[in-house]
Amino acid sequence: MTDNSKPASDGSPRNFPPTHLTQTDGAAATIGVDTAQVEAVSAQRGRKGRILAWSMWDWGGAAFNAVVTTFVFTVYLTGKSFGGEAFVSAQLGWTLAVAGIVVALLAPITGQRSDVSGHRKLWLAINTYVVVAVTALMFFVTPEPGSLWLGLLLLAVGTVFFEFASVNYNAMLVSVSTPRSIGKVSGFGWSMGYFGGIVLLLIVYFGFIHPEVGLFGVTDANGLSVRVAMLISAAWFGLFALPVLLAVPEYHAPASAKRAKVSFVASYARLGRDIAALWKTSRQTVFFLISSAVFRDGLVGVFAFGGILAAGTFGFSAGEVIIFAIVANIVAGVATVSIGLLDDKIGPKPVIVASLVGLIICGTAVFVLHDGGQIVFWTFGLALCLFVGPAQSASRSFLARVIPAGREGEVFGLYATTGKAATFLAPTAFALFVTLGGAQYWGILGIVLIITIGLGLLLPVKAKQQPIS
Repeated sequence: MTDNSKPASDGSPRNFPPTHLTQTDGAAATIGVDTAQVEAVSAQRGRKGRILAWSMWDWGGAAFNAVVTTFVFTVYLTGKSFGGEAFVSAQLGWTLAVAGIVVALLAPITGQRSDVSGHRKLWLAINTYVVVAVTALMFFVTPEPGSLWLGLLLLAVGTVFFEFASVNYNAMLVSVSTPRSIGKVSGFGWSMGYFGGIVLLLIVYFGFIHPEVGLFGVTDANGLSVRVAMLISAAWFGLFALPVLLAVPEYHAPASAKRAKVSFVASYARLGRDIAALWKTSRQTVFFLISSAVFRDGLVGVFAFGGILAAGTFGFSAGEVIIFAIVANIVAGVATVSIGLLDDKIGPKPVIVASLVGLIICGTAVFVLHDGGQIVFWTFGLALCLFVGPAQSASRSFLARVIPAGREGEVFGLYATTGKAATFLAPTAFALFVTLGGAQYWGILGIVLIITIGLGLLLPVKAKQQPIS
């Protein structure tokens, strides 16, 4: 075994083949970045414009993340019109768990095949607009128990295809950034998602939900205000997904990374060989994939169940949930873009660890002090938002630094798969604690438990990767 990450005797870094480049610049140490790709990105004219175009997908994706899965549709779906609070909340948890299993089985294969075909943008477009269509169909979920299963089905399908789209979108990060800027670019994109959520939630709240009679004469009768908000969300995502498809060039793998096309079934055999090779050449990447799978599921759980906890446990009205969401997105967006700069200076692991510790403390406080009412949720709920975005963004930049060139889609597919292989953890823990405790707020402990386990798995992972030969 040789330590090729050490500098040569003349103090200069050793040279690796294009698919195993190491930069000995402290926190930005990187393996697996194609040198030709770095040079191409650095030389791009209008690179800032392409970064903005890439980040607009995150801005548009807020329609699904903020409005559909967190603060509007899931809150609507877990309301009294669809059944008992505990029952519906548990069904939501089981539904998201099933969706996670589907993603776990398919995400790495779809990512791998987009790498080989060189059609990342095509698959990004297909998966994105399936989500757009599903979001629009949520208009037909009327507030009655018989519509619960339609709502859950659409939510599950949307979740699956949003994750598929995210695989291709994340893989394009290396097309708009360099190793020295990857944390900043990742943080900027993630913050754009929060800021996009703010603008869209303001439109939804003041345009349809808050006034007795909203735009176009919409009222809350028969859930129309929420249902029309789904149509607005679909149009929002569809519009803001266009810039990345039009402005960012398609990625073409270097000759050294090109691979032959194989059948869908054979892709699984290739995946098995690739994972074995990744274990031999970049073992810390595998350890990180495992640990991040657990803690990222906890992070998703914070937002996935935050809205329904605000409404069910802390007595927020639908309008108050959206007001909280707007403030929460401001806090999360500012924190993410600010700490994204820190990511490039000190490295992503310290950012992730500090964020997870903060989440554990604040989540525990929400549970212990839940009898304190809305002031507790406002205080510690917003504190939670300080940490979720930075942890998610730093996790993405950590992985992007170590992916072998030409396999971004596949490895981000593994990132999605390991995450979705664990996606059942937070929903299951939430549903289990709700069932055992007999009250919705017990689900908070389930989410905190998953984050704690993820932190424990992350701590031994080495932040500075090096290939093993």
